[in-house]
Amino acid sequence: MNISRIIKTALLALALATTSASASELIREFSGSNATTTVAFKVDSPWIMDWRLDGDYDSLVALDITLVEARTGRHVGRVLHTKNKGNGVKLFYEAGTYQLRISSTLARWRIRIEQLTDEEAKLYLPKRPQESIFYK
Repeated sequence: MNISRIIKTALLALALATTSASASELIREFSGSNATTTVAFKVDSPWIMDWRLDGDYDSLVALDITLVEARTGRHVGRVLHTKNKGNGVKLFYEAGTYQLRISSTLARWRIRIEQLTDEEAKLYLPKRPQESIFYK
């Protein structure tokens, strides 16, 4: 094997190792059917809140989620309000230690907090970014 081929193989291996390292990391997962305030979780920017809402009724379910600074209890903002079963993702560019205040009606919910890389965050396109203070 010549030296040129060894260098090319080494560079290819290095490139593959650095590109495959980008994957979302699960920080916390919450689920339930009642109102609650979650335990604190720490995230860097960017991160997502992946939510799912289900229930036994088509039109009577509801889910409200508010983001709160865990250390101060300061209300950061309402991040979700829905009266429809379904799912979605919210993208955030604010690092910090937070809690979620969750209120639900006749619903079962699951929320995943995931840390993203900058490259992964670029893949998320919000439907209506003007509705949220959290988008870049």
